[in-house]
Amino acid sequence: MDEHEGLRFFYFDTAHAVRVHDWIIQHSGGLSGTKDPHHIESPLSHIQNDDYYPGVVKKLTHLVFSINKNHAFNDGNKRSSIALGAYFLELNGYDYAVTRFVREMENIAVCVAANAINKDLLEAVIGSLLHEDEFPEALKLDIIAAYTSFNRTLGIQK
Repeated sequence: MDEHEGLRFFYFDTAHAVRVHDWIIQHSGGLSGTKDPHHIESPLSHIQNDDYYPGVVKKLTHLVFSINKNHAFNDGNKRSSIALGAYFLELNGYDYAVTRFVREMENIAVCVAANAINKDLLEAVIGSLLHEDEFPEALKLDIIAAYTSFNRTLGIQK
């Protein structure tokens, strides 16, 4: 059980998510526009259901995973998943975790998009980012295995 289960959370709407995405595209490049607003609305609605997503880790995992994987935007889905996740953290008093979250999630988001990191591993990563000073050894090994798998799909041998 997440120690923050049962607390009141703050959320943002689809219009805010689109504005954040548009800002990202304007400042870092890429193809603007939204493919399917439902792929933004759906996770934003789902994370408000405390029966399915009872704590910050589950809510944040679903938000990041869904924005990353469902391709609501023409471009910048990985970048938007990180930015919207960071904003969710800020809204809910996890300011201390935002810098580390953004830094660590840059490579993680690429592996999520490439199917090298599944939702369960993403949840473990996010839980560790919020509640531990560094990744535990077992999680580090899981992340390395995911990176190795990702590199193999690209034909990179290390």
